[in-house]
Amino acid sequence: MSSQEKILVRVRSALAHLPNVSEKKMFGKLAFMVNNKLCIAVGKEEIMCRIDPSLHDSSITKKGCKPVVMRGKEMKGYVYINNLYLLKENEVEYWIDLCLEINKKIAKQLLP
Repeated sequence: MSSQEKILVRVRSALAHLPNVSEKKMFGKLAFMVNNKLCIAVGKEEIMCRIDPSLHDSSITKKGCKPVVMRGKEMKGYVYINNLYLLKENEVEYWIDLCLEINKKIAKQLLP
């Protein structure tokens, strides 16, 4: 089983208890949408995580983590983590937890 497949299994398992999760091909990765918002995307060599923008600068100092850059602009709150740094289950869980935290905040902001 490849590292991507192992990570997919971990992500699916971690999100299985949530009511509104869907999978969608996006950015050349398999994206997991929670509450219709991008949460995490798993690719062959890296995952992309949507995290709280206030954690962005400290997160990109971690090994294997780098900012997402689109059209020359660093996207605060979006990071890539190389799959080689996600071999231990708790490392994947750490990033999933960060993704779910911001997802909850976004969902609360959207409520009337």
